[in-house]
Amino acid sequence: MAARSAPSCHLRLEWVYGYRGHQCRNNLYYTAAKEIVYFVAGVGVVYSPREHRQKFYRGHSDDIISLALHPERVLVATGQVGKEPYICIWDSYTVQTISVLKDVHTHGIACLAFDLDGQRLVSVGLDSKNAVCVWDWKRGKMLSMAPGHTDRIFDISWDLYQPNKLVSCGVKHIKFWSLCGNALTPKRGVFGKTGDLQTILCLACARDELTYSGALNGDIYVWKGINLIRTIQGAHAAGIFSMNACEEGFATGGRDGCIRLWDLTFKPITVIDLRETDQGYKGLSVRSVCWRGDHILVGTQDSEIFEIVVQERNKPFLIMQGHCEGELWALAVHPTKPLAVTGSDDRSVRIWSLVDHALIARCNMEEPIRCAAVNADGIHLALGMKDGSFTVLRVRYDMTEVVHIKDRKEAIHELKYSPDGTYLAVGCNDSSVDIYGVAQRYKKVGECLGSLSFITHLDWSSDSRYLQTNDGNGKRLFYRMPGGKEVTSTEEIKGVHWASWTCVSGLEVNGIWPKYSDINDINSVDGNYIGQVLVTADDYGIIKLFRYPCLRKGAKFRKYIGHSAHVTNVRWSHDYQWVISIGGADHSVFQWKFIPERKLKDALHIAPQESLADSHSDESDSDLSDVPELDSEIEQETQLTYRRQVYKEDLPQLKEQCKEKQKSATSKRRERAPGNSIRLHFVHGYRGYDCRSNLFYTQIGEIVYHVAAVGVIYNRQQNTQRFYLGHDDDILCLTIHPLKDYVATGQVGRDPSIHIWDTETIKPLSILKGHHQCGISAVDFSADGKRLASVGIDDSHTIVLWDWKKGEKLSIARGSKDKIFVVKMNPYVPDKLITAGIKHMKFWRKAGGGLIGRKGYIGTLGKNDTMMCAVYGWTEEMAFSGTSTGDVCIWRDIFLVKTVKAHDGPVFSMHALEKGFVTGGKDGIIALWDDSFERCLKTYAIKRAALAPGSKGLLLEDNPSIRAISLGHGHILVGTKNGEILEVDKSGPITLLVQGHMEGEVWGLATHPYLPICATVSDDKTLRIWDLSPSHCMLAVRKLKKGGRCCCFSPDGKALAVGLNDGSFLMANADTLEDLVSFHHRKDMISDIRFSPGSGKYLAVASHDSFIDIYNVMSSKRVGICKGATSYITHIDWDIRGKLLQVNTGAKEQLFFEVEKIAWASWTSVLGLCCEGIWPVIGEVTDVTASCLTSDKMVLATGDDLGFVKLFRYPTKGKFGKFKRYVAHSTHVTNVRWTYDDSMLVTLGGTDMSLMVWTNEMEGYREKRPCDSEESDIDSEEDGGITTYLSCRSLINNIRQFGISAHLQTKEPSTDERPPVSRAPPQPEKLQTNNVGKKKRPIEDLVLELVFGYRGRDCRNNVHYLNDGDDIIYHTASIGILHNVATGSQSFYQEHNDDILCLTVNQHPKFINIVATGQVGDSADMSAAAPSIHIWDAMNKQTLSILRCYHSKGVCSVSFSATGKLLLSVGLDPEHTITIWRWQEGAKIASRAGHNQRIFVAEFRPDSDTQFVSVGVKHVKFWTLAGRALLSKKGLLSTLEDARMQTMLAIAFGANNLTFTGTISGDVCVWKDHILCRIVARAHNGPVFAMYTTLRDGLIVTGGKERPSKEGGAVKLWDQELRRCRAFRLETGQATDCVRSVCRGKGKILVGTRNAEIIEVGEKNAACNILVNGHVDGPIWGLATHPSRDFFLSAAEDGTVRLWDIADKKMLNKVNLGHAARTVCYSPEGDMVAIGMKNGEFIILLVSSLKIWGKKRDRRCAIHDIRFSPDSRYLAVGSSENSVDFYDLTLGPTLNRISYCKDIPSFVIQMDFSADSRYLQVSSGCYKRHVYEVPSGKHLMDHAAIDRITWATWTSILGDEVLGIWSRHAEKADVNCACVSHSGISLVTGDDFGMVKLFDFPCPEKFAKHKRFLGHSPHVTNIRFTSGDRHVVSAGGDDCSLLVWKCVHTPH
Repeated sequence: MAARSAPSCHLRLEWVYGYRGHQCRNNLYYTAAKEIVYFVAGVGVVYSPREHRQKFYRGHSDDIISLALHPERVLVATGQVGKEPYICIWDSYTVQTISVLKDVHTHGIACLAFDLDGQRLVSVGLDSKNAVCVWDWKRGKMLSMAPGHTDRIFDISWDLYQPNKLVSCGVKHIKFWSLCGNALTPKRGVFGKTGDLQTILCLACARDELTYSGALNGDIYVWKGINLIRTIQGAHAAGIFSMNACEEGFATGGRDGCIRLWDLTFKPITVIDLRETDQGYKGLSVRSVCWRGDHILVGTQDSEIFEIVVQERNKPFLIMQGHCEGELWALAVHPTKPLAVTGSDDRSVRIWSLVDHALIARCNMEEPIRCAAVNADGIHLALGMKDGSFTVLRVRYDMTEVVHIKDRKEAIHELKYSPDGTYLAVGCNDSSVDIYGVAQRYKKVGECLGSLSFITHLDWSSDSRYLQTNDGNGKRLFYRMPGGKEVTSTEEIKGVHWASWTCVSGLEVNGIWPKYSDINDINSVDGNYIGQVLVTADDYGIIKLFRYPCLRKGAKFRKYIGHSAHVTNVRWSHDYQWVISIGGADHSVFQWKFIPERKLKDALHIAPQESLADSHSDESDSDLSDVPELDSEIEQETQLTYRRQVYKEDLPQLKEQCKEKQKSATSKRRERAPGNSIRLHFVHGYRGYDCRSNLFYTQIGEIVYHVAAVGVIYNRQQNTQRFYLGHDDDILCLTIHPLKDYVATGQVGRDPSIHIWDTETIKPLSILKGHHQCGISAVDFSADGKRLASVGIDDSHTIVLWDWKKGEKLSIARGSKDKIFVVKMNPYVPDKLITAGIKHMKFWRKAGGGLIGRKGYIGTLGKNDTMMCAVYGWTEEMAFSGTSTGDVCIWRDIFLVKTVKAHDGPVFSMHALEKGFVTGGKDGIIALWDDSFERCLKTYAIKRAALAPGSKGLLLEDNPSIRAISLGHGHILVGTKNGEILEVDKSGPITLLVQGHMEGEVWGLATHPYLPICATVSDDKTLRIWDLSPSHCMLAVRKLKKGGRCCCFSPDGKALAVGLNDGSFLMANADTLEDLVSFHHRKDMISDIRFSPGSGKYLAVASHDSFIDIYNVMSSKRVGICKGATSYITHIDWDIRGKLLQVNTGAKEQLFFEVEKIAWASWTSVLGLCCEGIWPVIGEVTDVTASCLTSDKMVLATGDDLGFVKLFRYPTKGKFGKFKRYVAHSTHVTNVRWTYDDSMLVTLGGTDMSLMVWTNEMEGYREKRPCDSEESDIDSEEDGGITTYLSCRSLINNIRQFGISAHLQTKEPSTDERPPVSRAPPQPEKLQTNNVGKKKRPIEDLVLELVFGYRGRDCRNNVHYLNDGDDIIYHTASIGILHNVATGSQSFYQEHNDDILCLTVNQHPKFINIVATGQVGDSADMSAAAPSIHIWDAMNKQTLSILRCYHSKGVCSVSFSATGKLLLSVGLDPEHTITIWRWQEGAKIASRAGHNQRIFVAEFRPDSDTQFVSVGVKHVKFWTLAGRALLSKKGLLSTLEDARMQTMLAIAFGANNLTFTGTISGDVCVWKDHILCRIVARAHNGPVFAMYTTLRDGLIVTGGKERPSKEGGAVKLWDQELRRCRAFRLETGQATDCVRSVCRGKGKILVGTRNAEIIEVGEKNAACNILVNGHVDGPIWGLATHPSRDFFLSAAEDGTVRLWDIADKKMLNKVNLGHAARTVCYSPEGDMVAIGMKNGEFIILLVSSLKIWGKKRDRRCAIHDIRFSPDSRYLAVGSSENSVDFYDLTLGPTLNRISYCKDIPSFVIQMDFSADSRYLQVSSGCYKRHVYEVPSGKHLMDHAAIDRITWATWTSILGDEVLGIWSRHAEKADVNCACVSHSGISLVTGDDFGMVKLFDFPCPEKFAKHKRFLGHSPHVTNIRFTSGDRHVVSAGGDDCSLLVWKCVHTPH
């Protein structure tokens, strides 16, 4: 049938009418070539007004909605909508893709902008967070991403005058962004009082930090920095949609239809009102402007483009028009002229000239138009309307109306004139068709009523006697005309010839429907009888060409994309020169040129379009559908699935799930792992059955290949193998680096990895993962070896291009829906590659982060064949591919030039030589060719006869299928499907090097009783004998009639029994393999077969039908049957006497297990008490398939379904025994056997068909070689839990239990509301002011001057020297502090917005004084609240980089690498993620879950950029960075007796790969590589919290928790080996010293302690100098400033009161009270201090002597505030017992209470005395303020009286005077403290957010204006002004820190 192939004609897009003005803005620009670039539907258009010519960019798959022009004005970036939208950067000159950016945004890309030099691009998504993303677009790499805003963003722009700054605007916001590292940090624009908060639609940046923005109300807002400084009101009458900056100034366009030009300072130049011009109309709205020189481009909402020349601004030139909003459905073509008519829901009908590409007439109707038709004479135009009417117009320029008829109520969807012009048929949505007579002024002459659904299509017969209709149900009906009677007889219709064919159903168009579809997604069809082609339009935006007629469903077609959503209609022009298609939602008209039979020479200019877009159907464009049947081998291979039930990656989670169950089960103590270990020694096998080209020579002539999960390097001289064991599942592909030293291998896996490893050292260099699924089917290196291409076996066969050393993905694309067998990179152009596979040959080139593929163009030369292999030839254009039919295809560029017959059957492998090629095929022949495939120079056949004497085995058959060929070292290396590797000498002899079983599972394994040989039997129907001694070869092979599952040698080694799959078994001579005897008694397969021990008198044969037959070997008779098993038998063993059998069955039964005392002759059972421990934790998921016991009964080896070989100590009683585990097999291990002398273990892989030989290394014999096993599943739990010093946010012990927040109460209820005008006597001063004769000066700002505090309680290694010990750097709260040792002066880094948890200093001389700090954070969405790491310069406090990270909760450790370029960070998230950054670029290199429990520290080795160590709770790991992958080894304890894994707290390093870790018990462990080599016992008496490695001399400092004693000290200095040490005592006077941080400088050791001290210790004299003091535990509730001097007191939970001197920057004194202190106060003269305690006691001290003057305890609860009256007479004590007690101090130190305040409703927060000491104001926990008389304690209720009081101090947070201090979010955070300045005009507050705020006093208005100061952690507990208002002191809760702020007063 003709429809099997696509038509050989073609459409080319010639013109697009329209422009997307709706819902888009700023999308119209001049390019450098003065062309105009814009977009419509899914097409980017470049229009040249001079030549009236359009070029199209068609790389998008859906509507384009955003566009940006590169500053050089040649490149264009466009963004689209869609589920996975992408951005294309393309060249406006060649319309070729340069780069593709994808995989980040969802929904769509709303805005785009290039930066000043065009290197970076910013994009904004349409997702819910409106993500903002910055790209390095050339590399296709995302640099940074952040949530943009909660509402839509309309415009974004780079600040062209400041680097790394951007501005975005949108709904009710404008944001100013700065980019640093990978962090985009926004600051919201402050509208202030200058303008209303409103939606900003567009913006432009100018010099001097100025930004101009257009607002929704037509104003222009001018910003400086982040503040609105002025508005230009009424710039437009309505919203300003577009703003364009150029050299001359700015152009703006708005909804009012005006364009305004402004100069560079935004002074108006001119205004152009487009509504007033000739072409203008009411409601014209401007969406885009572009001003260049004297031309202005304007795009409107209604799809017009105007060009205005500034000199003639009232005559705009209309250069493009299109339909506006609403769907476009109506299309008709003129019967005789090249005209097309369209009509749309915008109520306009338009006539287009197809020759001039222009609109020639337009007419507006009353109703939306849904269909159109032109009469045969071309005079009448009929239009069907949405309201059920139709109108007929004359086709002239004025379009006069002929008739208007309304007979129906629903929309008219289709109408057509009859070919003779006498009738008009009108089809309506109410399922009727009306027939009107044209000559009778359109009188109704008939109706057709057969349809049950709306009418979709009509066609007349050529003689105008019949009409056919289609309706919404897909029914096709026929009517007689003009009456409308339905025709039901098929005979009558058969001969009818239809005048046109536009119906979608009918025999002739069956083929347009896909094979199984029943959906109405084809909207329109039009047949071209002459060209025998049919064009269709569908809902997916695709135009297709089919052959006509096409009778069979699923016909082949050519497809064209461009329309974005549904294409509503499509028609041929009258002379079939063009196809016109119209888009519904994109309301655009596409004109396609029809190119008939295409000749190859024409084909060059219509080369297949580049497409990134996988359209809805990708099956066609194939020229032939009937590809010959696949070759059987390929067929087999395509059916292989690599999906796994359980992927190795899933094991950790499964284990965790099962651990819960197991916790209960481990009652018995688990056995230790055995002392023996095994090492892989030799593997028999090669994976050829489903892999190709996976065999190579290395530089030094070794051979590298793969089998199972092992990369093998085979030395053919010595016949030895070395193994790469880094993979954990089947390797599927292998390729070698051009230098032949590195190899890349790809494996199966859920997230499969590619390993690049060195064949010499067998170490991984890089591991690539994260972009494929299921597995990797092909890999290839580039010619320079820097890049690697890989193909996955996921459904879309993804192709990824990597920079493998960095481990970065460069580009990614979907390959094909069928399997891809090979990928090859172009040796001449690194950006090009080819892929070949099933019916697939594609030529790719890199474009940024994407790859653009073009299908190979076959033309008439060949057919679309399956390609099995491909290589590049001698130029970059030439490529060669081998097909499944034995041809070699020769390609130039993308065109097939010729084919050459090369082999019978598929060409599987191909290799390019210097001069020529070599190919290998299924026919077992190797052919050498010249360099153009003209001549075959030589062939070699692989035959047994040619085998050379040195072969290591036997060929199974002649001419095996060849799967891999490689040349080198004078030989041809060949890999076959049968698993053989052969070396062919150029002269002909063939040497067999390695072989294994062929395809099919291998189960049967037996070792010889006294020789080092073994026998295997497999589903491949062979029985083989292998030599295990050094010759490692196959000694004999025999073909069987059936596959086999088991075999066994007789005890004398002479006979070999083999059980077959059909239920028979045979006995063969063990030497010759000839049959001795055979039996067939069972139907199911024989699963195990065993000779009885001793003489081998009996043979037990177990089968899958649950019986065991016993045969007498001598008489060859069956002598017994064992019954009783309920399931198939899996294993059998005899006892030593040959009397008893032990049996395992599939139901996991072990029969006869009561005979446990019996000594078994062999043990292969996997069940029973003796081996209970071999079943893993995840026993439900996986089966242990085999086991075997050594002859000495010490070690049990097992194999399981996951491919692990494990060794256990025998017997393994108790569940979950400890073991050693080895990975080499990929899937299930089917059998394991020890050889007769236990020297080797032989293991069989089921599906990997490999036989592996391991050597046994006894306990005593162990070379110094790292142990290659991994340890057991479950770490021992014996060491007991330990408390980790993890400070979660200590929940704020918020003192207020109840009460309504202040902002929820209105004012205090007052008896008489105060009138606004004050009464006669002036209101008294609110606050007594200590005026010192100066004018009052308000405080303008606070500057941080001093910090007393250091975070030592839960951080470590966070104090460091800088500048040769002159300065130290440390942190507290959210502040990084640089402290000068000599002067005590401090400077601060204050960019963190939450607590700093870790700090490190870069040691590399290139990065001097560079510090990294990591902070706490809550979310992980990359917003500003996410945890982040700041890298900054300690001296000038400049931020160099900010790394926002996904470590949810916070960053607990940071470390720089040796070169200083990399940074390592560890998170507090549940996985304790470890991440490596390239911090200067802000790029994340690698990240991986670290451990399931807390990691405390991770540090790079001081000499490495790739090695680091992490320590934590019961954890030490040694890590390597390989490319982008992190590989880890757990520390191995096995070499030292009784070493237990302890919790490790600190790390130091020594030479020769030594690592030291400090433990929680005080020991230090010494590791060589990752093996524990000794323990320094009791290095400290308590935990070793800190260790420091001195780089210059290698000495190591340790710090721990220790009681000071004569010999011991908490700090010790050790030699490089940690053998000798010197201890230092810290003279702090503490009972125990707990050191948290150590650092060593020149002759000094710097120590940070748990007690918040930083101490410098001299190495020579051991003298201690305390540099920094702080409170140990918080919160610090009490704070008091001296009445006249710059001193202040603080009192805290740690039971101390400390006296601080601001001028000398130090702590003067400290008093230990023995109880937590809550409040403190100076007497008015400053000679006494009162302290209130948490236990209800209070103490009065004399300042001069610090002696106690008096103390008293009248309350049991905490004292919250304590106050001396201003006349020093009374002391007021407020407590949480809801009381205030008064004491008269003149009565002496007895302190008897004289009275107290009654009925306070809640606990007391603050108290203040009035200036005359007669009143006391109290604020209480229920947010009420009360005033009491002193000393009577009477409650004062009179508001007028209260208002007249002048207060001595004001610390209340309540009251009308301070209503403004409460924020809008007061329910989230309380204001804790306040203090009014001594001048009485400023107020500072502290709150639960950790903010200090400065207000004016009084502030009675709600939400008063203020300045905020950050530095404290969440909650500030107290705040005070010092005397003379010189400083503010604030005290922190969680952070135990005191911050001293300098007050900056406004100048006079």
